[in-house]
Amino acid sequence: MEATDVIKRPIITEASMLAMDEKKYTFEVDVRANKTLVKQSIESLFGVDVKNVNIMNVRGKLKRMGKYKGYTKKRRKAIITLTENSKTIELFEN
Repeated sequence: MEATDVIKRPIITEASMLAMDEKKYTFEVDVRANKTLVKQSIESLFGVDVKNVNIMNVRGKLKRMGKYKGYTKKRRKAIITLTENSKTIELFEN
């Protein structure tokens, strides 16, 4: 897998924005990606030093439309912690 295939998008929530002050960034990653692959992809795409990678699987939610029901797609998210002397990741351009 290529580095751009592993990292799908950043997850922007209130909790993830507060964690950015501690150099922790949250990304949605491919469901087949492991910690080593995520670390290599982040380092090559953004040019930063990664200290730690935590990965969690998120189950799909049950959704209903009238009598029909189904699940949203499952996904995987990764929380990346950068080293102290690493530069920050700019998610929003000025």
